[in-house]
Amino acid sequence: MKVTDDIAYIGVNDHQIDLFEGQYVVPRGMAYNSYLVKDEKILVFDTIDQNFGEEWFANIKAQIGDKPIDYLVVQHMEPDHSANVAAFAERYPSATIVASAQAFVMMKNFFGTDYANRRLVVGEGDTLSTGRHTFAFVAAPMVHWPEVIVTYDTADKILFSADGFGKFGANDVEDPEGWDCEARRYYIGIVGKYGMQVQALLKKAAALEIKMICPLHGPVLSTAGEIAHAVKQYDTWSSYSVETPGVLIAYTSVYGHTKAAALKLKELLVERGCPKVSVADLARDDQPEAVEDAFRYGKLVLATTTYSMDIFPWMRHFIDHLTERNYQNRTVAFIENGSWAPKAASIMRKMLEKCKNLAFCENVVTIKSALNAESEAKLVALADELTK
Repeated sequence: MKVTDDIAYIGVNDHQIDLFEGQYVVPRGMAYNSYLVKDEKILVFDTIDQNFGEEWFANIKAQIGDKPIDYLVVQHMEPDHSANVAAFAERYPSATIVASAQAFVMMKNFFGTDYANRRLVVGEGDTLSTGRHTFAFVAAPMVHWPEVIVTYDTADKILFSADGFGKFGANDVEDPEGWDCEARRYYIGIVGKYGMQVQALLKKAAALEIKMICPLHGPVLSTAGEIAHAVKQYDTWSSYSVETPGVLIAYTSVYGHTKAAALKLKELLVERGCPKVSVADLARDDQPEAVEDAFRYGKLVLATTTYSMDIFPWMRHFIDHLTERNYQNRTVAFIENGSWAPKAASIMRKMLEKCKNLAFCENVVTIKSALNAESEAKLVALADELTK
């Protein structure tokens, strides 16, 4: 794929993968992006996953034949991007490896060498010229590893954004949901904890004229509308703001009674005009998608059973995902079930108390085994509170 007249896409699409980072389902595969700059000097941005090294090298050869490469810029050391650094260094012995100081420490850990005799250490404000292009490096620590740099091409106004603005899905498969859904799930799952660091990077990016964004996953963003929308979404996600008015009801249910309460609450919310109600069975549905929805909507209902004097394991797992990602600025409600000693609501609330700026609903619905007139009335009161 041609990015510009002298910048080529040399990445690959992975349709073999089942779980990205060992936990995220990727039904449309995954793209590992890499870019080659054909200037007075030849420069490559990032390598790719270890399983596709030969395909990647073939892509390079298709662009430049047997010409030597002058620079390899390593923006991010996660193995889906850096796994072929050692193979590249061997195949192109005259190339200089360009990366942050911390990245070279990681190279020593991964490959047994930090390329001391052929490296260029760069950081905030440093530049590198290849001829027509001058590349300015911007530190992006914890977006989402500490060694990350992003790179701005001052000639063509291109931001090479590392993992920023990436999404799940291969680039040779059309995503019927568009960019937002899998970009959101990717961001919340992988980068969500580091909102403050993303905000800092967005402030730096705001000072740049950006005509194109080239991420390490997902499509190149090449129109003003695409770029403005992606930046707006990142600002929303990284500031933990509500993206869409609505409610997520996340539940676990052993024998179906808590599920019945969750579905009844959905019915009551819809009757009251709630703009969006999403329901997730945490034992069966995709948990990262449920986490995504918890951050997308402004209100969250957690419904679970008291289980071994604690809460059902999948609910604990879900709440851990929220707190790990700095869940905040939301309204939370509880539904608990317990046949003799219901205590799930108090446990869930305690788990969330370290989160910032959460408002807890006054109405807590307690079910003793199955819904009855009393607990149904509490559901009605909760629905009223959530929609007032």
